[in-house]
Amino acid sequence: MSIGPFFIFIPVMKKLRSAEALEQNAYLNTFRTAIRLAKHAGHVLVGSGILLVLVGSWSWSTSWIVMTILLLIGSLLFLARAFSPKIRKINEPGQDKAIIIRLLARSLWIYLVLLLCMLAFMVVKPTFW
Repeated sequence: MSIGPFFIFIPVMKKLRSAEALEQNAYLNTFRTAIRLAKHAGHVLVGSGILLVLVGSWSWSTSWIVMTILLLIGSLLFLARAFSPKIRKINEPGQDKAIIIRLLARSLWIYLVLLLCMLAFMVVKPTFW
């Protein structure tokens, strides 16, 4: 639930470029909802991760856990600054819609890479130290 909705927006970003105002607002509202869903799904992810460390055999200093936590913090900071300000700017008068949508698409890809790296650490559990 934290990653999936963002994959849906890969084709939506292409449609957003040529969308009329009403259709554009529908896409942007869907985007806002997906961001809200990802935030709440992230809470579940963090809570379940804490429980797994507490009841499992891993320590907080395990390399893949440390790397996952660092990526989580980075993705939370990125999520807070990457999407909502750009979505608000699209509807402001005098803004270049094409540039903002390009920045939004770039933010989408960066966020997906961050989440997939975090997922890889949790699945593969590599040892760095």
